[in-house]
Amino acid sequence: MEQFVRQVGQRLTRPNVKLIDLGLVDSPARAQEAGRECRRSDIDILFLYVTTYALSNAVLPLVQRAGVPVIVLNLQPQAAIDYESFNRLPDRTAMTESWLGFCSACPVPEIANVLMRAKIPFHQVTGFLDDEETWAELDGWLRAALVKATLANGRLGLMGHYYSGMLDVMTDVTQVSITFGTHVELLEVDELSAIRGTVGEEAIAKRVRDFQEQFAVQPDCSKQELERAARTSVALDEFVSRHDLQMLAYYYEGAGNAANEDAISSIILGTSLLTGRHLPVAGECEVKNVLAMKIMDSLGAGGSFTEYYAVDFNDDIVLMGHDGPGHPGIAQGKTKVRPLEVYHGKVGQGLSVEMSVRYGPVTLLSVVENPGSGFKLLAAQGQCEPGPTLAIANTNSRFRFPVGARRFIESWNAQGPAHHCAVGVGHTAGQIEKVARLLGIPFHLVC
Repeated sequence: MEQFVRQVGQRLTRPNVKLIDLGLVDSPARAQEAGRECRRSDIDILFLYVTTYALSNAVLPLVQRAGVPVIVLNLQPQAAIDYESFNRLPDRTAMTESWLGFCSACPVPEIANVLMRAKIPFHQVTGFLDDEETWAELDGWLRAALVKATLANGRLGLMGHYYSGMLDVMTDVTQVSITFGTHVELLEVDELSAIRGTVGEEAIAKRVRDFQEQFAVQPDCSKQELERAARTSVALDEFVSRHDLQMLAYYYEGAGNAANEDAISSIILGTSLLTGRHLPVAGECEVKNVLAMKIMDSLGAGGSFTEYYAVDFNDDIVLMGHDGPGHPGIAQGKTKVRPLEVYHGKVGQGLSVEMSVRYGPVTLLSVVENPGSGFKLLAAQGQCEPGPTLAIANTNSRFRFPVGARRFIESWNAQGPAHHCAVGVGHTAGQIEKVARLLGIPFHLVC
């Protein structure tokens, strides 16, 4: 059993994971001490590996004191007992010892019963040690725990104000901290504008070179606009560093204040770079959507800002995109930079990004305000496909869903999300569901 515990511990080890091995817990007294050790170590998740028959009174004190989500690992050493060898064992004692090595499933109902009566949520992984399906499931729980910890330790900057009239994006930020543990810092656009005024020419020139390397800057982008965007991008880096942010949601018109209007109208390239560096930025002050982007990014799927554009009923395709920021790390090819003489839905003119999400499997995620539980997670899986899009200097992708465009749109809208969502590469709904379960909030999969 100690060997099996070590084996599981090795498979759980990751560079960004600190593993606390509590050893074999086989009595109420040891369970109490192990629970106190969990508290001292400030753990985020408890993997309860049931190696053989165990009494529930050696489990409850540990779980009560740990106070974190519990994953019950019901893992046999092998897929099945070798019946022929087992039945040739010399005596009943040897048979009992051999059988108990495969007896992990036996106490799980007892453990589940007690945890349920104690109103302690728990989750299960059932399988055997050499089964890759089992390890994929366990890895999904570990990833979900990392996402939950990332949100709980995260600082979300809220700069400016909501887009006037968009009642759907207005969010209860107190509930954000309650549900996700995320700290919300209210910030002023004036501070970004002030930092912007201190950026030197050398830093601007270097950031322009960064733009040329990271993006496909189109020939009609003027030197003046590139330098204006570079100044804002450098200032943004200082701004998020000063406030130790891991997420940012913003919106500001800047009408009547030249410095603020200059900053906000040149912000898209800088926010796209930040999003590509795992610090997602959502426009239109979309707090819920920057959380969705952070979840997707923490799962390694990216997370780009998007909304409905139109439906191609001939091809049964939904066109989705936004004016920025885009996630260059999940783009199909290099993200293009183009000038816009008039921004869509905001003050001013300047540079914007044009890209499609990488062709292949994708997942959409929305963090939805829910009266009963604060929030819920809404997801859909589909495919991003090549084909004609709108050349309007925006992110713009063609998404196909297995239920068809009409049913997808109606089913998605019926869940009451805000009109923005995050799109990431790969099919990650299974991991997102685990995140929701660890957070204790509902999950709904459209397709």
